[in-house]
Amino acid sequence: MLFQDLGPRRVEADFSGGTLSSDGGALLLREVDQRLGLSRRIARCFVDHRDARFVDPLLEQLIAQRIEGIALGYMDLNDHNQLRHDPLLAVACHKTDPLGQDRFMTHHRDAPLAAASTLNRLELSNNKQTRCHKLPHDPQKVEACLLEMGVRCLPKHTREIILDLDAMGHLIHGSQEGRHFHGYYGDYCYLPLYVFAGDVPLWAQLRTSDRDAADGVVAALEKIVPAVRRRCKRARITLRGDSGFCRDEIMHWCEQHAVSYCIGLAQNSVLVGKLQPALADARARRCLSGAPSARAFAEFEYRTQKSWSCARRVIGKAEVMAAGENPRFIVTNLPARGFKSDRDRTRFMAQRLYEQLYCARGEMENVLKQQTLDLRADRLSTHHLASNQLRLWWASFAYLLVERLRAWCLKGTDLAEATVGTVRLKLLKVAAQVTVSVRRVYVRLSSAYPWARMYRLCQQRLMAMSAGSG
Repeated sequence: MLFQDLGPRRVEADFSGGTLSSDGGALLLREVDQRLGLSRRIARCFVDHRDARFVDPLLEQLIAQRIEGIALGYMDLNDHNQLRHDPLLAVACHKTDPLGQDRFMTHHRDAPLAAASTLNRLELSNNKQTRCHKLPHDPQKVEACLLEMGVRCLPKHTREIILDLDAMGHLIHGSQEGRHFHGYYGDYCYLPLYVFAGDVPLWAQLRTSDRDAADGVVAALEKIVPAVRRRCKRARITLRGDSGFCRDEIMHWCEQHAVSYCIGLAQNSVLVGKLQPALADARARRCLSGAPSARAFAEFEYRTQKSWSCARRVIGKAEVMAAGENPRFIVTNLPARGFKSDRDRTRFMAQRLYEQLYCARGEMENVLKQQTLDLRADRLSTHHLASNQLRLWWASFAYLLVERLRAWCLKGTDLAEATVGTVRLKLLKVAAQVTVSVRRVYVRLSSAYPWARMYRLCQQRLMAMSAGSG
């Protein structure tokens, strides 16, 4: 193939480069998967009814292919019709022959991995009972697997854990099961519930959008909180969420189970009335200082007329800006004077609690953006609710895989706090030539790769870890 000349030089190209891959970072994902035991653990949630004599690829390999494919940027099943030929992804999925010459069917011997049709049957086996759909899964076991793997990533001796709740609308563009129009998003969507501890996913529950954002939260907490306490026996647990989760049943459950909470509270005329002195103070400060905005804080006991079972501590932010007043409220059971074990007994005072603890929940929004923008967790395009729930779990497991790579290998580097998309672009997308012989798989990574030192650091840190560590 001839292209335009470069000065006196001709520009030519052909396809004689050998067996190449653009996913050299798949080797790193493989090591993280091995040390977490992720694919192996997920495989226990499925039942393989296929005839073992003719099975290829294995169930664990199918799961690794799907999850690591998402982490590498291949969200659609159709991508795997070409990706099944990638020798490095085959290595990452534990295929002993990365070139596929050991495949049972002769016409598959140039493709070591599964095609889109096989992966589709994996996702649909809970909804269809045919001779082809023989890989059903137990949803409760997959749910428990995500929680177990996430909790294992929490430091055992941590003293405080914040559980962030959020519901995010995932738009759907078809006649999927559970389709419902949501007024806030102005379209048909699902409304999944996510729970994260920092950057670690613990819960991803697909829900239809014809319900309250807080629906199912108590049932989720009844599983999440005991699991966290088994791992982190001395940790104080704090629940954090926006006003969509300000429901008496959630706060009452937390009070009954020694769980702290810091939750947004929607404003009403009574709350705004109680905040008037603070608003007057903020207006005076802005006027005297000439600043574009000013804030004042107030706290008081408050109880709704009917919905709350008791009075609770409410903190109000009185903010006055050029555009007008911006009152905001949160409700909490954290003590104003802190806990006896706290070194800093003022960190739960009104202003610090709002600005430093509650506002920090914005990081949860960034995590969810990575779920949707980098991993396309909202690609819920199968017809059935159960298979779309499985896809939501795939994306969560893929996020956990990259998050562990970031936590274990990238600490102290420029990518320590990078998004999934940035980690993929700079660390996983590496050109590589693969040579397979009887004794080894030899991977020649690009000599011009600009992040070679960081890649080598990741490899060294992973190999220094023991397999199965969390």
